[in-house]
Amino acid sequence: MSSGPSGDRDRARVESALEQAIARGDFDDLPGAGRPLDLPPSHDPDWWIRQRLAEDDVDRDALLPVVVLLRREYEQRDATLAELPDEQMVRDYANDFTERVREDRRGTPLARMLAPEMDPDDAVERWRELRAATADTEPVRPEPVEPPRRRRWWWPFS
Repeated sequence: MSSGPSGDRDRARVESALEQAIARGDFDDLPGAGRPLDLPPSHDPDWWIRQRLAEDDVDRDALLPVVVLLRREYEQRDATLAELPDEQMVRDYANDFTERVREDRRGTPLARMLAPEMDPDDAVERWRELRAATADTEPVRPEPVEPPRRRRWWWPFS
């Protein structure tokens, strides 16, 4: 806060709001109340993230660079392609993946590690191979569906 008349007014207002909150009990029974902070022995500005990582409170993948996440996704593309229902969805996925790769490259033009692009035609060909492999191993038989019984519109008791 700045010094001077307006800074003093702001400081007084903040301290007054804190005192009122303490009087109301807003700070009573907070989680972790009374427990000491687990601070490192030397100054570490990132102590809080290290502590959260140690407690498994953070998704570790969220901390990875985008290029690493894209490379992982590319390595697991067979599983993703196998779940897609038709060729158009495969092409859309391949185009979306390639656009995300290109966007990452535009954001970090001097990066040494690059994620590969996914050609839509190659993705469709791989999708066909995966579908043929699963069709050979487990035949998919549609369950018979009983057609609904037709009601006569002129007879209410059918």
